[in-house]
Amino acid sequence: MSQKKEKMNSKKCHERMCICCGQMKEKGELLRIVKTKDGDILIDKTGKLNGRGAYMCNDAECIKKAESKKTLERSFKCKIPDGTYEMLNKEFAVET
Repeated sequence: MSQKKEKMNSKKCHERMCICCGQMKEKGELLRIVKTKDGDILIDKTGKLNGRGAYMCNDAECIKKAESKKTLERSFKCKIPDGTYEMLNKEFAVET
């Protein structure tokens, strides 16, 4: 019976996988990139925007890898506009 109480009291850990390096990290440690219904690519700081989401590590190496391996294009099944990677690099520079 005490095991059930422990399970009920413990909060679930929300982990997501980085689409570039494949590491599992807590949701808050990753950048969420969203493709909206209109086809816009946005950075979702709240984690609540509607649309298809993909998670990436918040470091320059994963952003470079995403651009070279086209992991965002595969995740969203569409061509990614050129300015998107610049936007990601600027966001990374702001948060570090």
